[in-house]
Amino acid sequence: MPTEFNIIEKYFTRASQNADLGVGDDAALIQISAGHQLAVSADMSVAGTHFLADCPAYFVGWKSLAVNVSDMAAMGATPKWATLAIALPNIDEAWLAEFSRGFFACADEFSISLIGGDTTRGPLNISVQIMGELPIDKALRRDGAKLGDEIWVSGTLGEAALGLAQLQKKLPENTLSATERQVCIDALQAPQPRVALGLALQYIANSAIDISDGLLADLGHILERSSLGANLVWEKVPHVHISNEIDTTKLQSLVLNGGDDYELCFTAPASQHDAILAIGKKLNLKLSAIGETTPAPPHKNRLNVYDKNHQAIELKSVGYDHFG
Repeated sequence: MPTEFNIIEKYFTRASQNADLGVGDDAALIQISAGHQLAVSADMSVAGTHFLADCPAYFVGWKSLAVNVSDMAAMGATPKWATLAIALPNIDEAWLAEFSRGFFACADEFSISLIGGDTTRGPLNISVQIMGELPIDKALRRDGAKLGDEIWVSGTLGEAALGLAQLQKKLPENTLSATERQVCIDALQAPQPRVALGLALQYIANSAIDISDGLLADLGHILERSSLGANLVWEKVPHVHISNEIDTTKLQSLVLNGGDDYELCFTAPASQHDAILAIGKKLNLKLSAIGETTPAPPHKNRLNVYDKNHQAIELKSVGYDHFG
């Protein structure tokens, strides 16, 4: 039976490109570039909550790191180092081999070094801490939005939520074609962090956040921290389109509240509109202006969604809450 240290050495030890000392000692040693700040974030992935029990181990590995990389993207930071702590109910070497393959595929995609961590026995639980760097005072913060900013999102929203609904058998049969089903499941299991976009927005955007709990919930964090309101137009939200009919209210809920998109939502002055479109063209990434910030209303409803005829769209819930 392999020991804890055998597992670490076999599956998680590689040469660290960005660290002076990585896996194998009591602590890693890293050096920050001159004129830069350290950005640090952490996320847990729990079986049954963040991924389905039968999710392929490769994608569990990819996503456990990718969601952290997305946090770096939202701050306009370059991801560089990560630590991994994992609780395993038992030692399944085939699962570990695929998990580490997916984890390091993501690490290689974004030039991230795994520099430490821990393993223990317990219910499957993966905790990743990520560190990156960015020029001092250039972070894309949630509290930086300004009145009259345009509100933008990257990519297409709702695919991951549809993928989850499909896997959980919450959609009528044949709602998605075979191709659409695979696209949506891929979006759920292998999100693509928008690091290049975050870096390009350092000198353009006023605020940013990644969409993990749903557009309305995450944009709501920007509005709350910036003491603003917002109006969105449903038809401008770049949402998933499927060939078969789906109830409009259900689709709106999946797109606006579903979460797991890991796209960026950001605000910027209207004067930067053309510059942002140029960034999207350069990155080959759809960037959509979906609304604007408004004065904070006296009541609790900071965020309003309208259709193209300016009729308000009422939604029963706003985003995912682990304790809701």
